[in-house]
Amino acid sequence: MFETFGMNEERVIALAGLFQACALTQQLASTGRCDEGAMETGIASVFRIDAPSVTAVYGSVSGLRVGLRALVNQLDETDQGMLVTKMAITVVRLERNLSAHQDLLDKLQTGIVAAQRQVEHFGQDSAQVTARLAELYTSVLSTLQPRVMVSGNPEQLQQPAVVEKIRSNLLAAVRSAVLWRQIGGRQWQLLLYRRQCIMLARGLLTGVTLDH
Repeated sequence: MFETFGMNEERVIALAGLFQACALTQQLASTGRCDEGAMETGIASVFRIDAPSVTAVYGSVSGLRVGLRALVNQLDETDQGMLVTKMAITVVRLERNLSAHQDLLDKLQTGIVAAQRQVEHFGQDSAQVTARLAELYTSVLSTLQPRVMVSGNPEQLQQPAVVEKIRSNLLAAVRSAVLWRQIGGRQWQLLLYRRQCIMLARGLLTGVTLDH
């Protein structure tokens, strides 16, 4: 029963991917900067559509340290404001709406394949790829409800390069939300199995620290 409906390591890893992308979005909105290594992990996950495992979507658990910490801090309510959790829940609802629109799913997949060709030419962390993913988020996901509202420093939110990174991270957040749903993740589990989620996330963080 617990394996079917509760939390397990795979679901926590997918949640960490989601929370990491949302945490990076919030960092960018506030300061114009974010953890570049963590962002690389999220962007890479967008292109790993047919990965053999949940961990393989992100390359390794070590790339999710930011997300695991955010998950623990937000669910343990040690972070003020809960902005990352609110954003993550909105992304989950957005992804659920997306899943009902096959035309938009097809458009998204076609756009990701096109962006992959740019990765091969320019490199994943290039401005061209970031701009392409940002445009894909705008043309597909911004047409759906609920809209993900990002608050931060107005000066940063007026910088085109920052906005493109924010939208790219939100696309990575949606990728993790897709994965979360595919492996049985549901929004109510965040409440009912909150303690188990924190325990598993802390265990994964400890393992990453020891391996590192």
